[in-house]
Amino acid sequence: MSRTLPADEKPTDPTIPFAPTLGLWDAISIIIGIVVGTAIFKSPTLVFQGAGGPWAAMGLWALGGVLSLIGAFCYAELATTYPRSGGDYHYLTRAYGRPIGFLFGWAQLAVILTGSIGSMAYAFADYGVRLWNLSPAATCWLAAAAIVTLSALNLLGIVVGKVTQNILSLIKVVGLLGIVAAGLYSSANGIPAAPTTMHTASFGLAMVFVLYAYGGWNDAAFVAAEVRGQRRNMPRALMIGVGLITLIYLLVIAAYLIVLGYDHACATHTPATDVLEAVIGPWGGKVISLLVMLSALGAINGLILTGSRIYASLGADHQLFGWLATWNARRGAPGAALVAQAAIAVALVLAVGTVIGRSTIDTSLHLLHLRGLPWDQYFGGFETLVAGTAPVFWGFFLLTGVALFILRARDRGRARAFSTPFFPLPPILFCLMCIFMLYSSLDYAGGLAIIGLLPLAIGVPLYVVSQYRR
Repeated sequence: MSRTLPADEKPTDPTIPFAPTLGLWDAISIIIGIVVGTAIFKSPTLVFQGAGGPWAAMGLWALGGVLSLIGAFCYAELATTYPRSGGDYHYLTRAYGRPIGFLFGWAQLAVILTGSIGSMAYAFADYGVRLWNLSPAATCWLAAAAIVTLSALNLLGIVVGKVTQNILSLIKVVGLLGIVAAGLYSSANGIPAAPTTMHTASFGLAMVFVLYAYGGWNDAAFVAAEVRGQRRNMPRALMIGVGLITLIYLLVIAAYLIVLGYDHACATHTPATDVLEAVIGPWGGKVISLLVMLSALGAINGLILTGSRIYASLGADHQLFGWLATWNARRGAPGAALVAQAAIAVALVLAVGTVIGRSTIDTSLHLLHLRGLPWDQYFGGFETLVAGTAPVFWGFFLLTGVALFILRARDRGRARAFSTPFFPLPPILFCLMCIFMLYSSLDYAGGLAIIGLLPLAIGVPLYVVSQYRR
């Protein structure tokens, strides 16, 4: 005998053939899992160098948390007012029309989310190769294996996907708190730190790396329709998730400074490793390598779980990608979307990480009378994918911020379970942040921006074909 679902547990998206299964802490786990990837292990050195001093560095990380919280306010309103699977896809479609929504969904599938999955897979593989003493040639294959394995787990259903996410997020939080504990131990036992001096400040560049480290909290909106009590729990998940991440980041940065001192923190590219080696000896490096790998896996799984929902929504609205809208109602998984996402992410990994792949890209560009890409300017597949996809990501992020103003004006009579406090100040600040990051990412990517821009341009004729078939 089936029970009648409470109103806040019924599906809010007619394209999803099952009741919501994600709880509040599942949504928080997704946010933490995606955001706390590898940046907290890689970016702090660059932030320290640009901050000019230890307190300024702490201030920049705190500012990053505040700006992310402001963005979370905006997304909380959008996600509760338009509770559909796919998040931004629906906000952009409603605000700007079908073409922009189509381009967003296509760009996410072709390069943005699949590129993010690939970059995190490279971070996992880079550390795995060093930890297990493998040949550097194995890096791209190890990255591809991580994508395929986690995609297969998510094909087993939403329950398996969320349990995997919860476990990986818990492990990474415990690991980061271990670094904090090492900092407290160092302070209590007098492990010497290097003297501090002031460095030349470059706040703009430092802020780019801080905001990159906070990136990804918005992906929780992609699964908004699968969260129980969505109108109540989505705002809570966004606020609690961003708040916990900010607290964790500040504690970890403080631990780096306590153990290493500011000068050492500016000089090392492996601050977490140096902290643990200072406290527990040579084993510290292996512990951190394993923690980074698990952290990257958490980010990959979160991106796989949330990203597949965009393509399912795209397929439900556009016949050209209709095959992506297939859901397994019993397992709660968009099977075709998960397979397509994995295939493209693996293709991107092989394209930027192998000699044949890079040569194929350059040959294709030459056929279009364009120059080959400056591969030597970037370190490995991780940085290549991050640099190449960031401009398109921040461009759509900006459009979502502007969409809040458009939808507020257009849907004045629509009920809003959550309203952005102090409107319009938060969305204005959010849009300014996106403009700054769009400019900075274009400047940083240079010629590699074509990795994101060319697939986006291909989306235009694809939309025309889709409309013709419609």
